[in-house]
Amino acid sequence: MQFSDRLKQLPSASHLAALHLLAADGQVLATIENKPGQTGSMVVYAALAALYGGRITPQAATLGLEWYAEHVADAQAHPGKHPNIDRLLGWAQGSESFAVRAVAA
Repeated sequence: MQFSDRLKQLPSASHLAALHLLAADGQVLATIENKPGQTGSMVVYAALAALYGGRITPQAATLGLEWYAEHVADAQAHPGKHPNIDRLLGWAQGSESFAVRAVAA
């Protein structure tokens, strides 16, 4: 399934301004904002967090990569071009999980 089709199946994130991805110590590792160019990633990460108890686990990261579909190959070919996919590629190979904190719009 293409990424655009997957997004249509996931819950809307229009109620969110941003998501903060947190390290084990609570420090913000990254922020995904609800703005053009990041909205799709916000939808993906918010849906993953909802499915996995507010965390991005290695299993959640693997599912997220499936959802990103055709964009994963481009991310692998061009590291740094898709930081939200790059992050999931690394997290899927690890053993840590990362908390997700929603920021209301």
